[in-house]
Amino acid sequence: MRDCPSVDCVRADQSTVDKGEVLRTTKLALAALGVVTAASVTVGVSTASAAPERGAPELSLPPPTGPHQVGTTSVHLVDRSRRDPLRPEVPYRELMVSVWYPARDTAGRPTARHMEPGAANVFDELLAPNRGVPRGLVDWAATRTSGHLDAPPDRRGHRPVLLYSAGLGDPRTWNTTLVQELASRGYVVVTIDHTYEAAAVEFPGGRVARSVLFDQQPTPELLRTILNTRVADTRFVLDWLRRKESGALATADTHRVGMVGHSAGGFTGLQTMYDDPRIGVGVNLDGTVGIAPRDVPGIELSPVAANGLRRPYLLFGRTEGGHHARYSWGELWNNSRTWKRDLHLRGAEHMTFTESAVLLPQIDRQVDIGDISKEIGTVDPARAFAATRDYTVAFFDKWLRHKDSGLLNGESPAYPDVGFIK
Repeated sequence: MRDCPSVDCVRADQSTVDKGEVLRTTKLALAALGVVTAASVTVGVSTASAAPERGAPELSLPPPTGPHQVGTTSVHLVDRSRRDPLRPEVPYRELMVSVWYPARDTAGRPTARHMEPGAANVFDELLAPNRGVPRGLVDWAATRTSGHLDAPPDRRGHRPVLLYSAGLGDPRTWNTTLVQELASRGYVVVTIDHTYEAAAVEFPGGRVARSVLFDQQPTPELLRTILNTRVADTRFVLDWLRRKESGALATADTHRVGMVGHSAGGFTGLQTMYDDPRIGVGVNLDGTVGIAPRDVPGIELSPVAANGLRRPYLLFGRTEGGHHARYSWGELWNNSRTWKRDLHLRGAEHMTFTESAVLLPQIDRQVDIGDISKEIGTVDPARAFAATRDYTVAFFDKWLRHKDSGLLNGESPAYPDVGFIK
């Protein structure tokens, strides 16, 4: 497959590269946003983390349940129209994205790694301990996905496009189970790494760019910069999508676009919807939409919360009371004039809506890592993922395919952990 013929777009060859008082305050504030407290900036190949011990937990991602085989490819994008907002000495902004899509034939195509080795090393160093997993316990690069590298796309029909944005500090890979599920259901899904904010972004050739957030206070100015950078990244990716420079985008219908994200990624999706009419619908998985670490009355509201939306969106969170209990959600809800739903996942925590719900129970079954409910709540993890998956699919099917399953009409006995908030 010949992807990205332009000089600003280079396909990454995945097949060959199988968080003192000030510091504590920064950690807590950033954690409230889902930010990893990454080490100070390092550009280049990351130093190796502690090697996993023999008998390290073996992890797997649940296979997707849709009718399509799944292909995937990674793409290096360079935006030469702007300096990097997080590293102003860099005269351009570069990103890594992955495209997940329905594939025609996967025979002979190896499956992609969940994480590439360089990014996995930094994840193990910086993020795994924040997930309750000791450094060196897991070989994060060993897990495989269900996406087959550069498999030819199924070219039958035109397919809606979904963008995925991770929480602050998280890599674009930390909801792959949901992403590959959406691809198996017939969507073209593009996941975005936000460079120098994500813990680590691995570029072609193994170069790793680490987060620059560790030594910075979470001021409103910084949070605005992060949000504006994310929105600009997303709009740049939308421009790239329209050019269809990747063969994986052959069937992408760029006039039917939705966005889903966790935490700051959900915020990013709704704010980009507000700023850019090309995104028609959005799903926010437990993401605050205010410019502050804590979602309390009096915080600075984002433009989307202050003005609301006029296109459909879904809020899915851990907070009992939903928009009645979360200030920014309440302002967004009251200011919006559109179809909208607010769902509550009972017994959930913030990371229940991510790969944590899939992988932490597997690790804990093999090696006791303590009370994982602090990370993923008391809800049954399999039921939690099924609910996140099925309500997300139902929303996008309803608005991008005009297929209404009725699941979003009210509470269902099939999903006893999901409550509808009026």
